[in-house]
Amino acid sequence: MKEKAVRAVFDKETITVYQAYRPAIAVPAVKNQKFVPPFKLDRMTWIKPSFLWMMYRCGWTLKEGQEHVLAIKIKREGWEWAMKHACLSHFDEKMHTSREEWKEKLQNAPVRIQWDPERDITLEKLDYRAIQVGLSGEAVPNYVNEWIVEIKDISAQCREIHQLVQNGKIEQAKALLPQEEIYSEDELVF
Repeated sequence: MKEKAVRAVFDKETITVYQAYRPAIAVPAVKNQKFVPPFKLDRMTWIKPSFLWMMYRCGWTLKEGQEHVLAIKIKREGWEWAMKHACLSHFDEKMHTSREEWKEKLQNAPVRIQWDPERDITLEKLDYRAIQVGLSGEAVPNYVNEWIVEIKDISAQCREIHQLVQNGKIEQAKALLPQEEIYSEDELVF
């Protein structure tokens, strides 16, 4: 299995990413099908196409301030714009000529890419990585105003899967997981 690959739910027009928020941000976002205040356009926001990595990050919706998990369908053209305007969040000598070149690119890039260990249904580390995408600068209003197609609160589904895992009903839990596939190895340069 490839160590780094974007695994996601997607179709010809959209890719689904996940974010977790407190109710004050999540509830209005679902209602308006758009992020509205108190969501801040001037802060970096991280999107994750891996459902299980999101569950690891938010503790199956149990972490304070991350009680609502949103499944956000965005336009593939937005995702692909983000990939073209991104910089790795860490220095990689295979990709960067020097630390200085990387720091300058990082400072100017509106998108950051980070690779973290993917998780299994019990949230244990797997031997391959999941992508996290940090949006800042011009990428945030693009995301909010142009890329989003649908915002759905999937918190109840997350808690149902977690309950099945806790009860040892792993196969039942797995049957409820989003069906993620490799997005595209051709466009991945990180």
